[in-house]
Amino acid sequence: MSALQFKGYAIEDTSDWEKFKLIEFEPKPFGDTDVEIKIHYCGVCGSDVHTITGGWGKPNLPLIVGHEIAGIVTRVGPKVSTFKAGDRVGVGAQVCSCGHCHLCNHNNEQYCHKIVGTYNSKYESGIATQGGYSTGIRCDERFVFPIPDNLKLEEAAPLFCAGLTVFSPLVRNGTGPGKKVGIVGIGGLGHLAIQFAKALGADEIVVFSHSTRKQEDALELGGTKFVVTEDGFETALRASLDLILCTANVASGVRLNEFITTLVPGGRFVMVALPDEALPSLGASTLVTGTYYGGSLLGSKQEAVQMLKLASEKGIKPWIEVLPMSDAGKAVRNVKDGKGRYRYVLKQDIDQ
Repeated sequence: MSALQFKGYAIEDTSDWEKFKLIEFEPKPFGDTDVEIKIHYCGVCGSDVHTITGGWGKPNLPLIVGHEIAGIVTRVGPKVSTFKAGDRVGVGAQVCSCGHCHLCNHNNEQYCHKIVGTYNSKYESGIATQGGYSTGIRCDERFVFPIPDNLKLEEAAPLFCAGLTVFSPLVRNGTGPGKKVGIVGIGGLGHLAIQFAKALGADEIVVFSHSTRKQEDALELGGTKFVVTEDGFETALRASLDLILCTANVASGVRLNEFITTLVPGGRFVMVALPDEALPSLGASTLVTGTYYGGSLLGSKQEAVQMLKLASEKGIKPWIEVLPMSDAGKAVRNVKDGKGRYRYVLKQDIDQ
């Protein structure tokens, strides 16, 4: 696959963010530790929509988004030790870090200050990164993940961002037998968070939503209790949950003060979604309840491998709708409008 054979669907104007244009682009130079991947599928993430609409600020244009990539290795650099041509692999939202800082050396490479995102980012050389709505990608083997044989490529794709983003805080905060977990929001992230919490053995999984519309889905996915976040919802749950993951992609419905009162002392509220708008403010009295409030970004490669193993063993699968990659505009519009149930995956259809 030569440089000229890398093609993808790009956005050229944030005011026309549903209009994708097929362009050619130059990938990073092929390095000794690089893996080159022919992309077969790419999940559509809320991050893609935040970026192409300008919700997170002005992006580098033209821009090819997509960081839930699944495909086949086409070649590897001479120093690559873990992959070979023909392997089934995935790439998530990160393609590089410094590789030698304390964070990188202790399975926290996603927090490295020199993180390079899969798209809308730049390597130190100045080369811009382009994402998975495309024919191929090159990146360091540290950020390539092996896909178990019993996971379909299209079902594995959403795990590399949505799956890892919820799996990491679940395991880092001790989800397992004896724990009670709350999940806020039932969407691309939330529907996987419910499944992983169940697979990790949580005793109770309380699913919070603003209406009853997704109640049946929440219980089918593994939730043990469904709570509509209407006035006073927190009263019956005070000091009962060990962990809450907030996957809600809008700030207006996130009742932070109420949610935090449902945590036991030492319990944690972890934000994994990144809405465009500022979150509601917290009252000082909420912060002196012995609870903790914070966030989590992506996950490490070590956690990605653990996640894929668990998904393989427990049959965890995202609920997906597959569309041709040329329908990217339709997919991002539906994500923006909250119509996905619960992840769109784009299938490669670019003539190579």
